[in-house]
Amino acid sequence: MERPVVLVVEDEPLLRLFATDMIEDAGFAVIDVGSASAAIAVLERRPDIRIVFTDIDMPGGIDGIKLAACVRDRWPPIKIIITSEKPWPTGVTLPTDAIFFSKPYRQDRVISTIQQMAA
Repeated sequence: MERPVVLVVEDEPLLRLFATDMIEDAGFAVIDVGSASAAIAVLERRPDIRIVFTDIDMPGGIDGIKLAACVRDRWPPIKIIITSEKPWPTGVTLPTDAIFFSKPYRQDRVISTIQQMAA
């Protein structure tokens, strides 16, 4: 059986490595990128991605909220987890079927959520 694929989108290299290791250790295949535009490029060529795990704050004009909206619009079956060191922005609606975790997040809760989304 193939392992579900999770796309990790995080511009901070150490946080990206931490998230990638955490998700791989839970038995998932991981692709990691450092920007939302790189994530969209991966999504356009990888139909096997099941979950996007993204930070909100990223350089390059497309933040994690815009990325999540794009994923929901173009790839509706993909599940979305959004993280940030800041609280969820007032007046911004969380995309359908997306979940928000504030940093520092609890690894067990994130992994449990990913497992439920992949089931």
